[in-house]
Amino acid sequence: MFFYISKILHFLISPLTWILILLLTALLLKNSRKARRVLIAAVCIFLFFSNSFIVDEFVRLSETQMVMDEQLGTYDAAIVLGGGMVTIDRPHQRLIFWDNSDRLMQVIRLYKKGIVKKMLFSSGSGSIVYSDIREAALLKHYLAEIGIPDKDILVDSLSNNTHENAVNSAGILRDSLPQGKFLLITSALHMARAKACFKKQGIDADIFPTSKMSGKRRWDIGFLLVPDVANIATWERLLHEWLGYVVYYIAGYI
Repeated sequence: MFFYISKILHFLISPLTWILILLLTALLLKNSRKARRVLIAAVCIFLFFSNSFIVDEFVRLSETQMVMDEQLGTYDAAIVLGGGMVTIDRPHQRLIFWDNSDRLMQVIRLYKKGIVKKMLFSSGSGSIVYSDIREAALLKHYLAEIGIPDKDILVDSLSNNTHENAVNSAGILRDSLPQGKFLLITSALHMARAKACFKKQGIDADIFPTSKMSGKRRWDIGFLLVPDVANIATWERLLHEWLGYVVYYIAGYI
């Protein structure tokens, strides 16, 4: 039930949803003055949420600071949280890597450098429609193809949210590496909530944020003033993370 509620909330907190509702309202209103006001509100919301400078500032405040390799020790396992890393093109039997695959690339690099000895991938489907596509299982198959030994790959393919990631991963690690030292890998935006969830389950892991979105502060006219619809998607991720933290706190997950 929590999984379905989260999907509904994700739709409701999207700025695009708000804009569409306002546009439809303006279209249906018979009073032209009220319709004009609603239309202006829709335009203002669009300009705010499509502004690159504004979203960059809010993302910068929300992302966990990046960590250099030199700051790391040696870890028995890296815990890699999935979601948007990979799916499969079934007709051609080929994996398709998505925008969150930086997590995968980074953990492979850390493994090759000897910083992590094993990798635990925690990710189910995260989808209502394609519930049979389990991301962690796909990743295990891919890693085996590129020559990483099966003994160094642990998999939780049942988790569909961060709370389940923490609960299921903690169970696997207690069984396989009861006294282990762990490194938690997820996006910089997601790290605060993920770290808190794992700590709640008794896994006090070091962190290695990835997929940093905020960049050096820019003052050029294009960045300050020109709308970019891609920023609306960034705001969706940002609002999802803020709401997720509040909901998890209320639910006792963190």
